[in-house]
Amino acid sequence: MPVFVLFKKLKRLRHFKLSAGVLGFFLASISVIFCFFYLDYRAVLTWFPFPAQSDRFLSKGSSEDEGVEFLGQKGNGCDIFEGDWVWDENYPLYQSKDCRFLDDGFRCSENGRPDLRYTKWRWQPKDCNLPRFDAQLMLEKLRNKRLVFAGDSIGRNQLESLLCMLSSSAPNKYSIYEVNGRPITKHTGFLVFKFKDFNCTVEYYRSPFLVLQSRAPAGAPKKVSTTMKLDQMDWNSVKWRDADVLVLNTGHWWTYEKIIKRDCYFQEGAVIKMDMKVEHAYRRSIETVLHWVNTELNSSKTQVFFRTYAPVHFREENGKSVAKCHLETLPVHGSSLVPSNIPVQFKISNALLSAAHLNTSNVIKFEVLNVTSMTAMRKDGHSSIYNLGPHIGPAPVHHQDCSHWCLPGVPDTWNELLYALIKV
Repeated sequence: MPVFVLFKKLKRLRHFKLSAGVLGFFLASISVIFCFFYLDYRAVLTWFPFPAQSDRFLSKGSSEDEGVEFLGQKGNGCDIFEGDWVWDENYPLYQSKDCRFLDDGFRCSENGRPDLRYTKWRWQPKDCNLPRFDAQLMLEKLRNKRLVFAGDSIGRNQLESLLCMLSSSAPNKYSIYEVNGRPITKHTGFLVFKFKDFNCTVEYYRSPFLVLQSRAPAGAPKKVSTTMKLDQMDWNSVKWRDADVLVLNTGHWWTYEKIIKRDCYFQEGAVIKMDMKVEHAYRRSIETVLHWVNTELNSSKTQVFFRTYAPVHFREENGKSVAKCHLETLPVHGSSLVPSNIPVQFKISNALLSAAHLNTSNVIKFEVLNVTSMTAMRKDGHSSIYNLGPHIGPAPVHHQDCSHWCLPGVPDTWNELLYALIKV
C-alpha cells in the first residue's frame, strides 16, 4: 500500500477516535446526570434550601411509603409527634376562600400574602404514617356527639381550622350553622356550630386560663382589680363536662403583662396571694384542671386532650423581643427537639402532664396532643402582617401577629393528629 494512502487512512481514524471520544463523553455525562437524579440525589439536593428540591421534604401525597405503617396498624407504638415537615402537592386540604367559617385575620392569602408555600407542608411522623384526613369519616365518628374546644384564641384558631376541614366535603354547606346566629369574631365568648345532617356540634368556649377569673372580693387591697381563683374551674366548665371529645389548651395568657400588670392577682380559698409568681400560679391552675378531669368527667364518655403550648415566633434584638415573622417563608427542618426559648409555661405543664401519665395508681383520663416541637418549626405559618382582612392591606410591621396562624396552615395538622387519635 502506498505510504500516502496509509497516511490518509490514519488521519481518518484519528477523526473517528475524536468523534468517538466526544460521543463517549456525551454518554458518560448522560449517565452521571441520570445517576444524579435517580441514585444519589438525596445527598446532593439537600445542599439547596428550596422546598421542591429535597427528597427529604418531598411527598407525592401517598401515606403508603414502604416500611412505614399506618397509625392503628403495626404503627401503634409510634410517636406521631416526632418527625418532620414534608412538601406535599396535595395540600392544602381546603382553600380559605371556600370556607365561610374563618375569621378575617386568618385569611392570609386573601389578605395579600403573596406566597402559598406555607400551605404545602404535611407532618410526617418518623416511624409511621398518619391516616389521610377524611371529613366524612370524621363526621360519622362525631354523629350525635359534641366536640368542644376550651381555651384561648389559639384554640379558636384550631376550631376554625376544623370547621373548614369538615365542611369541605359537606354537600349542603348551609346545613352547618352557629346555633345562636353568632358570627365568628375575636371577641365571642362561645360558639356552637351544628352539623345538622350528622346531629353533632363543634364548639368553642373562650377560657384563656381554664380556671376562674372574677372580680376582687370585698376587703381586697385597692390595687386588686380582679383575682384568678386557682382552685376553681371557669364557670363555663359546666358546659364542657358532657362533651364526647374535649380539647383543652392554655398558656399564652399566663404572663406578668397579661395578669399582674392588669391588676389581677392570685387567690386560693379566701386568701389573695399578692406575692405569688405567675409560674407558681400556672402550676396550681394545671393541678386544678387535672383534678377536675379526674373527678368530674366520665372517662367512659368523654375523651380529653390537652393540646400543648403552640410557640410564638419573635426575634431577640438588643435585648427586646421583636416581631418579624413576616420575613419567614420556610419551616425549620430536621429537629423535633423543643427549642430552648420556649416559655416556662410549657415546661411546667409538660412536667405535670407527664407525671400524671407516669402515676400508675391513677387511671389515665386524658391524652396529650403534643404539638409544641412540631409547631416551633413553623415560623413561616403565622398570620404576621396579613391579619387585617381582605381589601384592607398588610398591617404595619410593628403590629404584626406572630402568635396566631394562617388558615389553611399549621392548625390543620393539629386536627389531623386529633383525627388520628380520636376514639368516639
